[in-house]
Amino acid sequence: MGSTTHGGQPVYYFIPQPSHWPITGSVALLLMGGGAAFWFNGYAAGPWVVALGFAILLFMMFGWFGTVIGESESRLYNKRVDLSFRWAMSWFIFSEVMFFAAFFGALFYVRNLSVPDLGAGSITGNLLWPNYAAQWPTVGPYVTQQFTPMGAMGIPLLNTIILLTSGVTLTIAHHALKAGHRGALALWLAATIALGLTFLGFQAYEYIHAYSDLNLKLSTGVYGSTFFMLTGFHGMHVTVGAIMLSVMLGRVLKGHFDAQHHFAFEAAAWYWHFVDVVWLLLFVLVYWL
Repeated sequence: MGSTTHGGQPVYYFIPQPSHWPITGSVALLLMGGGAAFWFNGYAAGPWVVALGFAILLFMMFGWFGTVIGESESRLYNKRVDLSFRWAMSWFIFSEVMFFAAFFGALFYVRNLSVPDLGAGSITGNLLWPNYAAQWPTVGPYVTQQFTPMGAMGIPLLNTIILLTSGVTLTIAHHALKAGHRGALALWLAATIALGLTFLGFQAYEYIHAYSDLNLKLSTGVYGSTFFMLTGFHGMHVTVGAIMLSVMLGRVLKGHFDAQHHFAFEAAAWYWHFVDVVWLLLFVLVYWL
């Protein structure tokens, strides 16, 4: 425990002890990266090294987060530490915003600049691809594979409703937490997780339908690559969000959190609402337009 002064009065704050978890995580990442290099180059041990690294990473996450949870439940953190956690989560979500901004930017560039510039009638198109019709969706001027684009109606619209509903149920759970209604908190949080898993189930079915019936694949030109990169990475984020909320549910059932002390719940809720907003953009820009 450390201290400083503010207005002549001592202010105490928590100083964590030296931890072995960062070096444990570094070893895990080294094994995963090295194992992937072995795997790509045909070494038989590659997959096993990757699996070992992933197992150590999971061990590190359980141990490190467990240590932080124990410190938090022991009320070792004051408002300054809480503020640092909030800034950390805010910057993490900002980095995720920039991650998706890069892919949305690539989609904009392809649809509004590259494809028109390669079409017949433009200088580049007349020289290189005089028979290419610049229209979206497209596989590109050099791909002959035919496909049917994914429409907005059906599963995409249903998944939009499901994910927006999950945002509502999570907000209700948050209000129940602040009101001290533990039963309602657990119920609505479980409903949010169930909706997220339902979303993932429908997305898996959508992918099967795309591959088997629409001939829409990751290799189907520029439309297929942008479609699966955007929706696939979003699905990965929904999976991470569902795991985070499941951990929160487990903590709720163990009696953690109260009306004034529940930032971990708020952090998971911030992440989930971010996932909701990204999906709305995906639905409009990828499925609808």
